[in-house]
Amino acid sequence: MYLHLGQNTVVSSEDVIGIFDLDSTTVSKHTRKFLEQGQKQGKVITVSYELPKAFLLVGHKKDTKIYISQLSSSTLLKRSGFTNILTEGIIKK
Repeated sequence: MYLHLGQNTVVSSEDVIGIFDLDSTTVSKHTRKFLEQGQKQGKVITVSYELPKAFLLVGHKKDTKIYISQLSSSTLLKRSGFTNILTEGIIKK
């Protein structure tokens, strides 16, 4: 299954490591430093030049990329189908 990140960017759902809200996570200096280092290493891919709302860590075997998207983390989470997995896991327990 694939996850559409906005514009013409699609990644494999299996490779998604995490979906993060930029407003709440960039409060931490550690997250800001992580994103800054990713930018310097050429690992950041900006999906759109609109106001960014979320970033995703996407692993490609030995390499991890950081995708910055104009879509909200909740929209991306719904598109990914991970909310169904989480809900089913909670109900089953």
